[in-house]
Amino acid sequence: MIRLDKEEKDLVGSIEKGNWKRISNFGKEKLRYQEIAKATIRKDKRVNIRISQKDLESLHVKALQEGLPYQTLVSSVLHKYLSGRLKEKAA
Repeated sequence: MIRLDKEEKDLVGSIEKGNWKRISNFGKEKLRYQEIAKATIRKDKRVNIRISQKDLESLHVKALQEGLPYQTLVSSVLHKYLSGRLKEKAA
């Protein structure tokens, strides 16, 4: 079962209500975004890091909760942070 957050649920709801319209060059744009997605998920470099045992255990727990391999979770979090979609909470 896929878990959706509020924003994702709102998007699905708006699509189901018919609030979206197809753009005129949909096929071309679809292919363009597919290529962007492939380039984004292509994993062509390896990184080795040292982290505490406690952090590694926490990563494994979070990954299990999300239904992901822990390395995929680490990669996703790093990507979101670097692309500005993950922000540090104010203290």
